This record gives sequence, C-alpha cells and structure tokens, in this order.
Amino acid sequence: MYTTASLIFKTLADAGITHAFVNWGNDHPAFLEELERERVESGKTVVEIVTCPHEMVALSAAQGYAQVTGRLAAVIVHVDVGTQGLAGAVHNVDRGHTPVLIYAGAAPQSADKRIKGTKNEWPMWLQDVPDQPAIVRQYMRYTAQIQSGLNAGRMVMRALQIATSEPKGPVYLWARRETSEEEIDPSIMKETLSIERWPAVDGSALAAPALKEIVDALLVSQFPLIITAHSGRNPKTVPLLAELSNLLAIGVFTSCPSAVCIPWTHPHYIGTSFGGKNDLLDHADLLILLDVDIPWVDSKGNKPRDDARVFVIDSDPLKTTFGWSHVDADLLCKADAEVALSQLIAAVDGPELKGLAASKLPTRRARLQQIRSDWVNSQESAEQVKTLTADGTTPTVPFLISSLRNVVAAQTPSHGENVLWVNEAISNYPLTWAYLRPEQPGCVLQSGGSSLGYCLGASVGAYLGGIVADKKYDLITSVVGDGTFLFGIPASAYWLANRYNTPFLTVVLNNGGWASPRYSMLGVYPDGVGSTASGQQLSVGFGPEAPDYSQVAVAAGGAWGKRVEKAEELQSVLQEAVRVVLEEKRCAVVDCIIESI
Repeated sequence: MYTTASLIFKTLADAGITHAFVNWGNDHPAFLEELERERVESGKTVVEIVTCPHEMVALSAAQGYAQVTGRLAAVIVHVDVGTQGLAGAVHNVDRGHTPVLIYAGAAPQSADKRIKGTKNEWPMWLQDVPDQPAIVRQYMRYTAQIQSGLNAGRMVMRALQIATSEPKGPVYLWARRETSEEEIDPSIMKETLSIERWPAVDGSALAAPALKEIVDALLVSQFPLIITAHSGRNPKTVPLLAELSNLLAIGVFTSCPSAVCIPWTHPHYIGTSFGGKNDLLDHADLLILLDVDIPWVDSKGNKPRDDARVFVIDSDPLKTTFGWSHVDADLLCKADAEVALSQLIAAVDGPELKGLAASKLPTRRARLQQIRSDWVNSQESAEQVKTLTADGTTPTVPFLISSLRNVVAAQTPSHGENVLWVNEAISNYPLTWAYLRPEQPGCVLQSGGSSLGYCLGASVGAYLGGIVADKKYDLITSVVGDGTFLFGIPASAYWLANRYNTPFLTVVLNNGGWASPRYSMLGVYPDGVGSTASGQQLSVGFGPEAPDYSQVAVAAGGAWGKRVEKAEELQSVLQEAVRVVLEEKRCAVVDCIIESI
C-alpha cells in the first residue's frame, strides 16, 4: 500500500534530497508507516531520517547542511505547534537565502470514522487552527497546501524549483492528515519527475548597457571600492572577486559579512565592519555594492562622497523583503554575483582596456597597500599586547581567538586550511573575523540572519553535509557567546551530535549574559543612568552563578567539557579539546570566561 506520504518521500529522493531533519507528531502516521515499509522491502529508507528533539535545532541543522552542500535539505514538523517550534531559525533561512523545504502536517479537518486519518486524539481539536501557514508565510518564498496525493509530487517539485531560484530561500508545504493518508495507485509511484525538467531560474547577467557603464567608471576611478557581505555564499565567487580586484586594483571591504568573500590575506582586502564607522567612504569615488544587505549604517556618520558613483549588484537590489532599505545609486542591477563578476573580468581583461587603466593602477595599488598595512597592524597590536583584561587573569577575545586559530592550525592535518568555522559570536563578530583570518572559500558559516541559536544545530548539519559533499573537514569549530549557546538548545543539539556521530568543537565566549542589548542601550543613551550599571543590574546578566556550559553538553550527549577562567590555562585546554574531537570523535566544549558585561 502506498500513500501520499510515500509519494512525497519518493519525490524528495528523485530530486536528490538525501536528508530529512524531522520532529514527528500525530499528523505523521502515514510517514512512519512508509518509512518502515521501505526498511522492510529494501533495508533502508529512500531519504535518510535525522531525528531532532527540537524543531529549531532541526531547521538550523538543515541550514548548515544546505550551506555546506549547496543542496536542499528537508525538514518535517508537527502541525501548528511544530511550525512554531521552528522559531527564529525561520528568520535565519530567509535572511540567509538558504534553500530548505519545510513540510508540516496539519490537524485532520474531519471527525468521521469513515475517513482514514480523521480526528481520533484529543489534541487534534486544539491543533486545528484557522491559518497554519500564516505562522511562517512572510518568511517563505512559497507556501502551498497539498490537497491531493495525485499531485503531491508536482507540488513538491514546484516548491523545490522556487526554493533554489534567486533569491533562494525556504518554502513551506502542508497537508491535512486525511490527505497524507490518501492511498495512491502503485502506477503513480512508478512515475519519476525528473529534476532536470524543473530547473531553477538561471542567475541573471548584467545588461550590456549597465556592464559598459560600470566598466567605464572603473577605468577612470581614482579609488574604487567593492563593499560585499554575502557573495561568498557561493564559493565560486571568491576567486572571481579576487581576480577582478587584482586586475584593476580595486579595494574590497566587507560589511556585516556572513561568508568568506575574499581571502583574508588578499592584498586588496582593506577592512570589515559590523555597523561601525567606515572612513573609506570619505575617499572612495566609486562604490560597487555586491550582495550586501547593510553596506553602511547612516546614523553612524557613514555617507559616500557626493560625487561618488554607486552601483548595486544583487539578486534583490531593492531589498523587497525589508520594511525600509535605500541607497542613493546610479544603477540598481538585479544580477547573480558569479555571473556579474565573470562579465566584469571578461570586459576588462584585454590589452586595450588594461592600457586605459594602466596609468592609475600603481597609485591605486600603493594606496591599498598602505590602508591594508594600517588595518593589519592595528589588529596585530591588539593581539600581541592585550592578552589579559583589566583583572590581570581573564583572556581578551583577540587573544582567545588567536590562540584558538593557532591551536587548530597546529593540530589539524591541513594546518587549519580544511577547517570549518561556524560563527555565532554576535557582539564579538568583529573580533572573530579579525582574528580567525579565514582564507578558504566556504570555510566560515553564519546564519545570515539575526535570530540566535543557529550555531549548534548548524554544526551537526554541516558535518552531515560534509560527508555527502565529500568535503571531509579536519575539524568543525563553533564559536558562540553564552547567550547564543543557550538559544541553541544545547541539550537537544548535543544529543543529536552524539546520536549521529557528528563531533565538533565548541568555544563559548562567556561574558556572563547578553552584551548586545546593553550595547543597544548605550547607542541610544550613552550617558544615561544605565550607562554605568552592571549587566546584572540591567537584567541582561546571567549571574551571579551562571552554569558551566561545558557540563550541559557533557550531560546531554557524552561530550567532553571544561571551563577556562585564566589566560594561562587557555592553550592547554584548547589543545586537549581539539585532541578529543580528532581522536576520540566526541564533541568538546570549552567554556571561556571573558570580560563580563
């Protein structure tokens, strides 16, 4: 016997989806029955099932999987309550442009024993809400109800097609229990919907007039600057951006980055910021805003020169899902970063155009060299001098991250080049980027959004994705704050890691609470009565006795864990933690006490 659930699983498998991250409920009898039928008949399921005790961990794991593989993952949750349980991870896959298919069952509509799948348990009346997909609709690229098993496969394929077209993102399908229990004729199960006949929309190219205008402006510019954040979500863009920068001596600046867009050691990479002051805007006479959501924060005194040419290249240049976003620009180009960069390189990589720019290139390169030197020197000074905070024992974040980078490089076979960093340091984002100094395309993952709790689940999904994509990372290292660690539902995440043998290292930057709300208050009331109050007084602190977060992981999933309170202890503990992950294949958590908020 086959049901709608049978056809949904078959279609997912035919489309190349390998994993479904699931949290089952009373809307899924047909799915559980189908999985057992597959095991009995063939010894395995057509899609690998990853059981997740919490929905937000499930969706975060699916996001990490999709980010590593470049392929969709599926998430299956339970009616309205499971849809709500996805929580802030819904925001993250939306803002992070991550293609994920979410399927939720829905309470039966009927209460008639003649109908298979009808209401037969008391919670089903409570779960029968007026508009279940409204919970997530504003974050989805597509929402639809499967109303018949006969077209379930086509509904799934349409959803996948939309999810993988730019701007990529999540899709949500749902079906009443009666529909999922609908019996399907075996002949329908023999049909195969070819993913090749449901292709994603090709990435757009720059229109010829726009390409010419941008190239002409680049050739005469004194100080061109590319500001980017997310182009590196497609790792193929990283060498392209580096090549274009080399050809015309263009500076590259990252603003609120979520991926490695250019190697840290590239001679034209001249800065990064998470909303702070960008003095380069006072000097650049040409700006290319490439796949960046927040190129600068106006209220921090950031403003391009009045005579600067500004060109926006983005899959969604108007930021149509933002309530407000605007940049004064000469051109808004809806284009794929990989395609656009390839066009620009081809357009300028010829003797005639190179000759036009040749006289300007030495001056440009010298200027970029000086800016980069000043930027790097400022970081190295902080790294070398500020080992301890004012109390004389606690490590600073620059020292901590630098130590972590060096230990990982020393103990991994690739000397750190084949390490994946999953970063959710939030208030310490600027310092983690500055001192991790990532080089390889795709070696840093972030959620791309602002909802906390992504990192732990994403690390599990990234590990599974690495196996599927044959990337075989030496080590996956997650860097989180204590707040984000708790938001990540660690009991669920480390249980999951233990169950599916996905060991990773976690380093907790434990500042005793939520630093970001305090910084937000200081941004509005820098001299207010709260400016001198402690985090505990402001109700953003976790003291006076915060838990040892490493032991949460130990209890939940057999991890190794240790707290570090003194800088002198840091290196030996990090070395042991890395050894545990590499040799014992267990998760390791280092809870690092840093300066308190």
